[in-house]
Amino acid sequence: MADGTKPEEDPVAAYKALLRTLVARRPSGTRQKMAAATGTHPSFISQVTNPSLRIPLPAQHIPAIFKACHFSGDERRDFLDLYARAHPAQFSTIDELSQIERDVIRIPVPDLGDPEIRREVEETIREFATRLIALVRRGRER
Repeated sequence: MADGTKPEEDPVAAYKALLRTLVARRPSGTRQKMAAATGTHPSFISQVTNPSLRIPLPAQHIPAIFKACHFSGDERRDFLDLYARAHPAQFSTIDELSQIERDVIRIPVPDLGDPEIRREVEETIREFATRLIALVRRGRER
């Protein structure tokens, strides 16, 4: 490493190395799915999975990455153990972020060529989701 430490001595490099290994076991296109799930560029995913780079993986992206990559319980535990060693202060927020991630659905909206049309599409999706949720809630109250 550039700072003279070995990857196994650097907790950030350790979790990034594991993440890289886990992602490499997934099908082609997984990095693109990770980028879409986290709302980032694929180059960012390359940076946070490269143990030789000091760019950390922000805690808020972990639940989305777990979901996009379909990590097993053991894979999640192994990763989180290493992540907790590297970022003990951030680690405490992961459970909270996991709950938020379960409550959110991301819908990719392509570039429609017109910001006004895109805004209308996004607003229509939000309105539909709000109406659908209200309908389900009313049905449960009966």
